[in-house]
Order: sequence, then structure tokens, then C-alpha cells
Amino acid sequence: MNKMAATMALVCASQMGYSHDLTALPLGDGKLSQAPKVGWIWACHVEPQAGGSQRDGPWINAAKGTYDATAKAVVPGQVAWPSQFSVAVQQERRVFTSNDLPSHATGTFPVPSESEAYRYDRNPNRIGAQSLQVALPLWPVLAAQASCAPGALGFLLTGAVLFNALDAPGRDAVAHETQDACQGHPQESGLYHYHSLSSCLPDKREPGGHSALVGYLLDGFGLYGPFGENGQALASQDLDECHGHIHSIVWEGKPVAMYHYHATPDFPYTAGCLRGSYNRADVMALSGPRPERGQGMPGPAGRNPPGPGLARPGAAPGMDGPPDLGRAAAQLGISVQALRQGLGPPPPDLGAAAARLGISVDTLRSALDAAR
Repeated sequence: MNKMAATMALVCASQMGYSHDLTALPLGDGKLSQAPKVGWIWACHVEPQAGGSQRDGPWINAAKGTYDATAKAVVPGQVAWPSQFSVAVQQERRVFTSNDLPSHATGTFPVPSESEAYRYDRNPNRIGAQSLQVALPLWPVLAAQASCAPGALGFLLTGAVLFNALDAPGRDAVAHETQDACQGHPQESGLYHYHSLSSCLPDKREPGGHSALVGYLLDGFGLYGPFGENGQALASQDLDECHGHIHSIVWEGKPVAMYHYHATPDFPYTAGCLRGSYNRADVMALSGPRPERGQGMPGPAGRNPPGPGLARPGAAPGMDGPPDLGRAAAQLGISVQALRQGLGPPPPDLGAAAARLGISVDTLRSALDAAR
């Protein structure tokens, strides 16, 4: 699969009735909320100083706050994998067992150095088989209150893991990071994952035009494609704060008025929060093992951490681990969003960030250091 194949898939998708201009999708950067909010994501955790794509690609129009999904660089390659994925019902639980190798071909990882994608995102990770098993409720129920969206959200029916819409620093991963033609890539432990619905998972339509089931999130509720009742093309604004709604669907062979999520082409793509309860242990299981830091292993989001001679610009020597931006912002007397915008993309230049925030470098460094 190459860039042309991915572009054609997106163009075909736009001709299927999506109410979106795929050449000018809104960037999700900065749409991080502290509570459920339509079109935003209430993320459980981000690491503003973590790694990510090295530079913005020409498909991103920062001035307009949009990106062209049809012009985005794609990681080349067509590598087949021995996918193993099963879903079984056991005592009112839905048990998922997967090696996380998708049922479709992937790009070549690490990203080939001669590829266009390498110019923007030098993901050094290799795809590797995992040993994943989670058991979710067969008949999930809505919680009294929504919960923040964890990094790992659930499974797509390709057998691979679905992450939320963000990269590790909290930017729109679909816009910034380069993925293969199926919109997937590996993180540092080799776990292949998506940040949105994969175009390699066909959008089947049920009688009446509603999209078919494409996956499950960790609260047990189903994830469906981008078309709702009567074949309506959905956008985030058509859904609730968590990116879902309630109407009659077929669940376990029965028509039931039930909550479910939808994937859409616009941010946050699959879920802005979760409406049902989920177990932290399941999140950890689907996140992949974390390699030891400082041992030559890739850092967050699969990018190498600073080593000797590679310290983050403006960072204090020996400063390890991301700060709690809530604590740092409170100490500085500003909002978390203002602090994020001031720090800018990783790695942060504390001198430039301090100037943007109108404070001294020492004040900013002290607040971040105290929040670690």
C-alpha cells in the first residue's frame, strides 16, 4: 500500500456520503477538556514533554487549524502477519484474545529512511506479537457519570488495539503522526494500534443504512462506523460528549435501544470519554509493556528520550518524568490550556515558552520541576 492507495481510499470514502471535506479536516490540537465536551476529548493522561512526530507535514495548515488527510504522508510497505483474534462469550462476559497482529497488511516499520513519511515522523519501532486478553461485560450499562478516555480504548475487529485520538504529548495523532495505509503504527513495545477507524476495515451497512459494528471499547459498548440511523453521515457534533448516542441496534441477536459509539472522520474520531465503567487493568493490558527508561529504549510514543548531548532545549539536567500540568498551571496562576499552548510542541524550549507566557524561565522551570 502506498500514498496513492491511501489517498484513493479516502477519496472514495468522501464519495460515500461523509459530510466532511477530507482536504480540510479540523485539527484536534488544543481540544483537551477537563470534563465531557462535544467534539473534544477528556483524556485521562497526556505527557506534554513526550516525543512525537519530529515536524509538521505540509498537509497541516496551522494558520487555518486544518489538515488535508488526502495529502498526508503514508508509511510504505505491505507486510502480512499471522493474525490471531477471537471473541468468545463466557458467563455474561465477552472475552477477547489477540496477538494484536492485524488481519490486514501493514506498512514497514521502523519507518524506512528513504520514505516521505520519515521526513516528518521517524518512528523507530517494530511491530511485534502481543499476548492480550480482556473480558468485558456482555450487556454493558451506562455509568452514573462518564469517565475520562484512557490511552488504550479497546479493539477494532481487525484484531488490533484502538488508542484514543491523541499522541503522547496530547496533539491530534491522526493529523500529526504518520501511519500506514490502514492508519496504524507501533509504539515502543511493538504494539500495533490505531487512533481512528481503519480504512482497511470495510464499512458494512445494515438494513436501513446504519453502519455495522467495527469494534468494542473497554466499557463493553460497541463502536460502529460513521453512518447512523437511515444512513445519516455523522460528525462529532451529531453525537454526545463521549461520541455516541442511544437508539435501537441489534445486540446479541436482539433489537435493543442501547448506547453505542460511532467512529467519524473528524476529531476525536472514536471516543471523547467513556460512558460505561471500565477496569484500569484492562487499559494496562492493552497499552503494551513499558520498556525501562534510560536503557537505550524508545521513549514515550516510540521516540528516543534525551541522552547525553541531547537534553531538551531549556530543560534542567537530570529532570526526569513529565510534570503534572494541572499542578504547574495552578502554581503559575494560569489555565492548563494556556500552559500547554505556551509550552508548544515537544520538546519544549523553556526560553520561548517563558516569553510566550510573560514569565521568567526560572519561574517556569520551578513550576514544572515542582509538579514532577
